[in-house]
Amino acid sequence: MPISTLDANTALIVIDLQHGIVGRVPAEGVVTHATTLVQAFRHRDLPVVLVNVAGTPPGRTDAGPTGLGDLPADWATLIPELDQQPGDILVTKYARSAFAGTGLADRLRADGVTQVVVIGIATGAGVESTARDAHELGFHVTLPVDAMIDPDTERHDHSVAHIFGRIAETGTTDDVLHILAARS
Repeated sequence: MPISTLDANTALIVIDLQHGIVGRVPAEGVVTHATTLVQAFRHRDLPVVLVNVAGTPPGRTDAGPTGLGDLPADWATLIPELDQQPGDILVTKYARSAFAGTGLADRLRADGVTQVVVIGIATGAGVESTARDAHELGFHVTLPVDAMIDPDTERHDHSVAHIFGRIAETGTTDDVLHILAARS
């Protein structure tokens, strides 16, 4: 289904494009799409949220320990291609969702944001969790599926085919760029 519209005050949320994660998957295309979207949002003075993950929530899971263990010093550092700017909103999370315990929803609402475009790594984890929470919190959600990737291809495909259509509009980076260009 194509993306129908973007609200006047839509924020871009970029999930976990950081040194410790980008190298784990073939993310070149995602990085290219992400940087294009970041530039387009900044050019239009729309909020850009850059999210990194620096830990995990406590608790036992079937998958085993949830801790990340000892990490390299630059593990949570955002990739330079994002060209972090002073006006960007930086969120460090300790859960899958960028909304979990970070105050992001309140910050976006204070800025008048009504819609979010969510991209990044990993489709079936940070991206999906953030999109689910955004939907539950009452934001319109848009997911350009060519601007996300998951190390588990089946999990990516499952999220796109079975989850995203229930919580968001999906499309491509070009869809978002065309809508933004038409408003200029």
